[in-house]
Amino acid sequence: EAGSEDIDILPNGLAFISSGLKYPGIKSFAPDKPGEIFLMDLNEDNPRAVELRISRGFDLASFNPHGISTFVD
Repeated sequence: EAGSEDIDILPNGLAFISSGLKYPGIKSFAPDKPGEIFLMDLNEDNPRAVELRISRGFDLASFNPHGISTFVD
């Protein structure tokens, strides 16, 4: 809804998307909503972004993702 901040696509076609960056001087479309990470399978005929659930104990209220990277071993 509010756009993504960054995307990282794995060789198998899975895309991880960060969203919800709040940065001084840049308009936020959802200022009261915490950041999110989405997963999209680009191999599907009609790919759609699915929000990933973040583990309990993580300070979700202050989650402000700026960028995303993956490591493939």
